[in-house]
Amino acid sequence: MPDRPHLSANKADKMITFIYYRDLSKGIKFYGETLGFSLAIDQGWCKIYQISDSGYLGIVDEKKGMQNWHAEKTVQICIRVPDVMPWYKFCLGLNLANQSELFNSAELKIRAFVFDDPEGYQVEFQEATSPDLLL
Repeated sequence: MPDRPHLSANKADKMITFIYYRDLSKGIKFYGETLGFSLAIDQGWCKIYQISDSGYLGIVDEKKGMQNWHAEKTVQICIRVPDVMPWYKFCLGLNLANQSELFNSAELKIRAFVFDDPEGYQVEFQEATSPDLLL
């Protein structure tokens, strides 16, 4: 087996999750304009938005990407914020599909809410409710 690279010397500097859209313009409008995330990389049929210092979300035109769009979504986009309430109030005004009430999970030590994006991916905004979970 070959030697694995040392993580301290070859540490990942970005984490990008890609989701596949039938209508790329809906993803651009939702993540870029509605939620206000910064477009970090524009590859034409793939738009990569910066969500945090090292976390990114790529919106891909499914006709050109490496995966295909599927009606059943097996990925949840979770965004950890210091204070979930401003996001909850903002999203309430957007009339988003399947938006939950704000909930607390004692088991997970979070306060959160979820909704579906324009093509059915579940998005969760959450805050830690315990200091030992602060990242």
